[in-house]
Amino acid sequence: MATQLVSLPEVERLSASVVRILGGNPGKFTLQGTNTYLIGRGHQRILIDTGEGKPSWATHLQSVLSAEKATVHQALITHWHGDHVNGLKDLRAICPQAQVFKHQPDDDDQTDIQDGQVFRVDGATLTASHTPGHTVDHMVFVLEEEDAIFTGDNVLGHGTAVFEDLKTYLSSLHRMRDRVSGRGYPGHGAVLESATARITEYITHRQQREDEVLRVLRYGKLDAKQNEPSPERRQPFTPLELVKVIYRDVPESLHLPASHGVLQVLMKLEDEGRTVHDRDSGMWRLGERSAL
Repeated sequence: MATQLVSLPEVERLSASVVRILGGNPGKFTLQGTNTYLIGRGHQRILIDTGEGKPSWATHLQSVLSAEKATVHQALITHWHGDHVNGLKDLRAICPQAQVFKHQPDDDDQTDIQDGQVFRVDGATLTASHTPGHTVDHMVFVLEEEDAIFTGDNVLGHGTAVFEDLKTYLSSLHRMRDRVSGRGYPGHGAVLESATARITEYITHRQQREDEVLRVLRYGKLDAKQNEPSPERRQPFTPLELVKVIYRDVPESLHLPASHGVLQVLMKLEDEGRTVHDRDSGMWRLGERSAL
């Protein structure tokens, strides 16, 4: 996560069809707060995400709707995490007729979002895309009029995102990168002026981490040269031991969270036959198909 975050207004018009309303929940993992977006130009609007239920969010939403003489016609949820869905009760109090759409709905008042489904209001056409990775139900939405994408928590305005399955996540990032050439509107953080550039950075970063894991497993260190002979017996590592080498300049208090990401890399490489996991010891070593 970035050490210094830019300040974002609680409510800001980002384009003729997009207004961002912060969730009122800034924090270590939510950055300036969860971004929710009111989309469209007419009386009926689409809302993406609902924050985590903070009173300030409901107040700001009601104020914007009053000023715009608008109502929420449909609410689209990017994924199930509480900081994106817990404001639903407030939305239903303000706009009881709003239809709520969510992939893999967990409430009788919600409707399943289909991959490729199109949502339309005056001034905005949104196309849904199922992009698992951050969560299995994760959805992004392309705003066709702007060639822009609402990236949810797969891609953030600052720092990198967490994910449940690296292989799936990378597949989704590639799909997202090739879909638009305009802005990215993230679930947290500032607007991305080039979604493609930012998503490419994410893909490159993940490849760099993968290369680092393989290098340490092969040579026991990061700064080995490509043609340096590997030891006859390559030392196995636990994920946390790998972190201590790869993240040696990062405070030790952050090593444990980093180990979860390293474990995801190891599991992806295992699926490819490039690492082997000894489940008795918890150690990982290079597999037969490993190569840098």
